[in-house]
Amino acid sequence: MFGYSHMPSSALPYILYHTDGCHLCDIALALVEQTDIDFQHIDICDDASLAERYGTSIPVLTHGKRELFWPFDGEQLQEFIGV
Repeated sequence: MFGYSHMPSSALPYILYHTDGCHLCDIALALVEQTDIDFQHIDICDDASLAERYGTSIPVLTHGKRELFWPFDGEQLQEFIGV
């Protein structure tokens, strides 16, 4: 492929940062699962820099440099993902 990417540069992943045992994270996950976006579900405890950045803020949904911090509802989520 010689460096050619099939994924357009605008196709940044959505990432839901969470940690196990976080009931707010479970609520956020349920909200995000109701959308049709593809997203990664990443536990901040697996990465010290993520734990430092988001430790008191999770759950957090990111898309590129944009961040949606908890608390958010379905309407705010739809606005964030551009639906």
